Amino acid sequence: MITGIICEYNPLHLGHKKQIKLIKQADPEGSIVCLMSGNFVQRGMPATVNKMVRAKMAVDHGADLVLELPVVGALSSAEGFAATGVSILSPICHRLCFGAETEDKESLLALAKALLSEEFSAALKAELEKGLSFPAARQAALETMGLHGELLSSPNNILAVEYCKAILAQKSDMAAMPIFREGSYHDTQADAENPSATAVRKLMEEGADWQSFVPAPEDLEGAVLHTLQSGEKAILGKLRSMTDQEFEALPYGSEGLWRKLMHAAREKATLEEIIHATKSKRYTRTRIDRMVMCAFLGITDETLRSPAPYVRVLAFNDRGRQILKDAREQGQFINIGEVVDSPYQALENRCGTLYGLFSNSPEKPDLERNYRVYYKKNAEV
Repeated sequence: MITGIICEYNPLHLGHKKQIKLIKQADPEGSIVCLMSGNFVQRGMPATVNKMVRAKMAVDHGADLVLELPVVGALSSAEGFAATGVSILSPICHRLCFGAETEDKESLLALAKALLSEEFSAALKAELEKGLSFPAARQAALETMGLHGELLSSPNNILAVEYCKAILAQKSDMAAMPIFREGSYHDTQADAENPSATAVRKLMEEGADWQSFVPAPEDLEGAVLHTLQSGEKAILGKLRSMTDQEFEALPYGSEGLWRKLMHAAREKATLEEIIHATKSKRYTRTRIDRMVMCAFLGITDETLRSPAPYVRVLAFNDRGRQILKDAREQGQFINIGEVVDSPYQALENRCGTLYGLFSNSPEKPDLERNYRVYYKKNAEV
């Protein structure tokens, strides 16, 4: 059996290692395919370390194959993130494993089914008209339908339900496999056994002791850190030089939000001031962060809605190589080398070039063609 994981590993920590261990305990002879965000992650931030370092760590600690989640999926909303991941993994994997604050698969599937219904659409509209933010309106709408909408107040559950929703909407044959996520997703203090990626990143950025919260600290000790703060001036330069039309073309800019961002970018001194002036009760901070990152990377709403024409391989072992071989024989297009004359390749190269601007130390432009797929021969973990 092949189990899929949609992940970011930003960075890979003990909680991720535990998930891989639980999958292997449930199916010792099975394989694991990770679909991992590249150098930019769903929060609208640069990844702390580059994707090749994180992909190597994944294979070294139990994954058999690591594919790259295209940036148009990685910078999507939770719904788009999940839908892209499910569409890529469905032809390859038998089940999808994900963390959640509940292991009640039936409740997660019931919420997912409700979110796809016409009844929910009407209930959501009524709640939004009360001035609630989308997350609050969604929860309230589900509760009016007699469902456990409060489950969507927890971050892992939100993504878990989106995975279930994508599986149902796409009529995927993958089975949902929720695993109870211990600890808090947003904790800024790292728990000894169940640290959050947020807490580990905070320790890394502060130069504090983070080594005990990752499975093999030596994998990260030489890695160059990347932070939003290091690239702030580059983002400000982009925002201040954009035209009205470029702001209007951005993703997440509906209901005049693009105009608020445009005015803030032309009036405020810092990135934080721009974001604070743009967000409101109705729109979440992460939506604005993704909008800003899309502006910086030159990603329009049209681009974000267009599926990537291929998926890159980042790392694999011998089991992973067999999965790739089988996928090709079944007609699945998974690219390892360069793709010629693809507009998406230009976007990938742009993302690679701009990623270095978030480095804590000077970096040369980093093009996709410079990356080398990591292969671990006869790997048994």
